[in-house]
Amino acid sequence: MSASRSRFAPYKQLPNLGLDTSTTQIGAIVAQGIEMEFKSQKRCFQVLKGIDLSISEGSIELLMGPSGSGKTTLLSILAGLMTPTKGKVYLLGEDVTAMSRAQLAKFRQQNIGFIFQNFNLFPALTAIENVEIALNIQGVRGKVAQEKSRVLLEQVGLENQANQKPGDLSGGQKQRVAIARALAGNPQLIMADEPTAALDSRSGHAVIELLRSLAKEQGCTVLMVTHDPRIVDAADRITYLEDGMLKQ
Repeated sequence: MSASRSRFAPYKQLPNLGLDTSTTQIGAIVAQGIEMEFKSQKRCFQVLKGIDLSISEGSIELLMGPSGSGKTTLLSILAGLMTPTKGKVYLLGEDVTAMSRAQLAKFRQQNIGFIFQNFNLFPALTAIENVEIALNIQGVRGKVAQEKSRVLLEQVGLENQANQKPGDLSGGQKQRVAIARALAGNPQLIMADEPTAALDSRSGHAVIELLRSLAKEQGCTVLMVTHDPRIVDAADRITYLEDGMLKQ
């Protein structure tokens, strides 16, 4: 375990939910028996079918599969943004499926950094201001937030673009700002939804390599939904989802 992780308490022992614990790894992200159904006009669509998944602490995991396979739905459930129809999700040893909305919001704020396909930056704010907002949410403000934001932008190679607005940045630079923002609260988990889809091959690979190196340095666990085969070499493991089920 890296030095940056030593301040965190060890994960709690998960309860026995009837799974074969000899083959079930206790990880930073654990899904047990996840099912998800959506109802529309008296019809029921089962999007996820009995998902069991364990992602090791400090690893980079890609979740791949065809469009409509349920990848974004699964990511949303694993991030605590959606509640599954059945099953349990444990993040850092905590049963997030048993948390209230307020508890979930606090947990996400303290432990998860999000990265999106379309960057989700505030267009009227500069790069450094976009990062500062994430720190403000954590309760860090003023000169301390400014200095930390500047350091984060230096880490992603954007110290010279700190005062530029998103409209003046390339796609790769915007995603670097988004990575800096995601890392602002020192999250233990990073959830990324198609982070390279809007980037060309060179920029996409550079961004993923940067995310990998920063995540490894900080001891983060990264789960990334992607269609992009260009970035598979950056992953520790690849999981395939098809027709709502995991495939080997």
